[in-house]
Amino acid sequence: MALKEISKPIESHDELIAYFESGCKPRKDWRIGAEHEKFVFDLKTLRRPSYEGPYGIKAMLEGLQRFGWAPVFEDGHVIALLRDGASVSLEPGGQFELSGAPLETVHDICNETGQHLEEVKAVASEIGLGFLGVGFSPLWTRAETPVMPKGRYNIMRSYMPKVGGLGLDMMLRTSTIQANLDYSSEADMILKFRVSLALQPIATALFACSPFTEGKPNGFLSARANVWTDTDADRTGMLGFVFEDGFGFERYAQYALDVPMYFVKRYGAPNGGYIDASGQSFRSFLKGELPALPGELPNIDDWADHLTTLFPEVRLKKYLEMRGADGGPWSRICALPALWAGILYDQTSLEAAWDMVKGWSREDHDTLRGMAAKTGLKGTIAGRPVQEIALETLNIAREGLKRRNRLSGGMVDETGYLSELFEIAESGITPAERLLEAYHGRWGGDVSHLYGEYAY
Repeated sequence: MALKEISKPIESHDELIAYFESGCKPRKDWRIGAEHEKFVFDLKTLRRPSYEGPYGIKAMLEGLQRFGWAPVFEDGHVIALLRDGASVSLEPGGQFELSGAPLETVHDICNETGQHLEEVKAVASEIGLGFLGVGFSPLWTRAETPVMPKGRYNIMRSYMPKVGGLGLDMMLRTSTIQANLDYSSEADMILKFRVSLALQPIATALFACSPFTEGKPNGFLSARANVWTDTDADRTGMLGFVFEDGFGFERYAQYALDVPMYFVKRYGAPNGGYIDASGQSFRSFLKGELPALPGELPNIDDWADHLTTLFPEVRLKKYLEMRGADGGPWSRICALPALWAGILYDQTSLEAAWDMVKGWSREDHDTLRGMAAKTGLKGTIAGRPVQEIALETLNIAREGLKRRNRLSGGMVDETGYLSELFEIAESGITPAERLLEAYHGRWGGDVSHLYGEYAY
């Protein structure tokens, strides 16, 4: 399952655009997807476990199969699990990820997440492991972090140091929550992309939960967000062109074509089927001139794979991915899709959010991104306090969720999932600042307490 057959070659540039167009769905078919990563740790030593061994990541993946998860193998290693449209997969440093199924409501997402956490805790308790939801590994160095046996990651680990100073930290020591949302048309995608990209740093501030590195405060509230500023400038950032006239599927495709490749996947190739094409051009691939595969043309799966190697704050595939939030507890895993569904899935809220941000300059976007990582909800942007913008954003989302009126069995709508975010915004104090307060207070400067108080 890990290697791809060669399908029909791409014959025209139009097929690249058609890939995005195929994501357009009528409103009745819109769904919400949530993804979250978490750090696995040994309950006795707090160390990140290796892949192999009776108390390792492989044992976790094997243990979860009792709940009906089907294994996915690469070079004989189980590297992922599949069930009912969802998957469990591994990030490079063994971060455990649930990529949820596309679901109708935030209630469904929260139930799915709760079931997943119950399952992983059941297995983990048997082998002495625990899970921690924060944005950056709080204790261990890169060298002390195990690496998972996936061919894609071998290529990335070799390439990352050539293009940025913190790419290996991104791979090995960060953890995130993401939300995926649909669009109905190119015009709908454009407005949603612009609004969500402009507000992504607000999500970064609200979810900031990574103030420690190697046992000490690191000077950031979201070290995870800061890592992305020095990972690879070709494939990260705020994408200023999204706010320019003429933006659409074609412009995003041109951006993607300009991003250097990582790999091509083919059956029979070594390294798990991954052929190293790092630094090479997809434009050359379209002409049959890719050095890694001379004379061969790409297929649409190659294009889809390439799009997964772009890491902007919002990413376009056949849906839009919100990528600005640190990892966190179950409550915030539910809160992130609620935030974005409230804004993006109600037209009145979407237009209100655009009215709020449409006057921001490119410099404002970049400034807010850096400010969110460093100072959270403090500071001003475009003449307004960031805290005030966060509260307005949440109010817009809440009204959108009210109008969505998606009720649970108890006749409760989705607005309750925003409660923790309102508490953060109203206080102006991010989760990271709460952790720092504990570190300087009751923890007595010992970050290991984090694993006891904030583990799942």
